[in-house]
Amino acid sequence: MGKVIASASMSLDGFVSGPEESGFDRLFAWYANGDTEVQTAQAGRLFRMTAESARVWDELSTGLGALVVGRRAFDVTTGWEGRHPLGVPVFVVTHRAPVTWPYPDAPFTFVTDGVERAIAMALEAADGRNVGVTAGAIASQALAMGLLDEVWVALVPVLLGGGRPFFEAWSGGPVALDDPEVRVGRGVTHLRYRVERPGT
Repeated sequence: MGKVIASASMSLDGFVSGPEESGFDRLFAWYANGDTEVQTAQAGRLFRMTAESARVWDELSTGLGALVVGRRAFDVTTGWEGRHPLGVPVFVVTHRAPVTWPYPDAPFTFVTDGVERAIAMALEAADGRNVGVTAGAIASQALAMGLLDEVWVALVPVLLGGGRPFFEAWSGGPVALDDPEVRVGRGVTHLRYRVERPGT
């Protein structure tokens, strides 16, 4: 079975978006600050990263079989116009599926019975590959449920001063992470942590 991985670009003060969904130009500047072209699943959309960032992207994307995202991420991106840049099935956790969805044939599934169910469906769809979960409420719930295996942080040297944190507060107490694997790109430091569990 694949791993469940939370990944996001994060500011130095711990936010994955600034106040009122701001700051994305800073958080994702490393997608376009290099000479290595990275093709996405969206037609005509290229990233131009440094070679080291491109290697990290490749490691994450080639191992990924499905995504679990929250309704906020889905709405902010307008559903990626029916095709996520990673080109994998997307499971959207929501209280209510959208009434109108202009891409009915797109590989998007709206899950109304919680994060645990969405992750189970995503793992089945991933067929042995990894499942990515978005930062914020989804990652926090997965962590609290003991479902999260790894955390990948693209740490960006900017202070946003507020906004949405990578992990929201939860009542499960401290969770230990292994020492990180560290990779340095231009304008970003890539950190990869394994979530420790009792007995591992």
